[in-house]
Amino acid sequence: MFGLEKYARESGLEAPLLELVRLRASQINGCAYCIDMHTKDARAHGETEQRLYTLSVWREAPFFTSRERAALEWTEAVTEIAISHAPDDVYERARSEFTETELVNLTMAIVAINGWNRLAISFRQVAGTYAPGSRVSRPLTNARGSESVSTPRPEVGQVSDLPVRSVGRPNYSETEQSGPAGGSAEP
Repeated sequence: MFGLEKYARESGLEAPLLELVRLRASQINGCAYCIDMHTKDARAHGETEQRLYTLSVWREAPFFTSRERAALEWTEAVTEIAISHAPDDVYERARSEFTETELVNLTMAIVAINGWNRLAISFRQVAGTYAPGSRVSRPLTNARGSESVSTPRPEVGQVSDLPVRSVGRPNYSETEQSGPAGGSAEP
């Protein structure tokens, strides 16, 4: 995974475009941690709030270039490959905006974020713990507010630093006063 991510980052594709792709795939996959991360990273690369807010409805929003539209459509096709089978017309639109090498690199970036989404969801990474430019997230807090684990953001090649699944999904019962319903959980 780390090698794949490094390849995508060093592919020559524009960093803001890659962040849009990562964010869109994360939206489709329902990965709250990655949505939080890539929204923050996109802002750090100069992305506007307006475009971030409308990314999930990019087809109806006039704020995206034809290159970005092709990348987003390709992202959706590859992310939902079991449903879409990457249709030829979507490929042709992507190919009209990207060279063959760029399209391979874009596809590798899409494969990478889909893998990261699956890891973050499976290991219950908590949204809000990522800080742009950091390599270590702050300690995770469960629904009752007690500290559970610190989640390292490993450097390339440090597979042993991946967290074990020690944090369950937050459990907000009707009687708890913390978390979204009670409004007292940390933002």
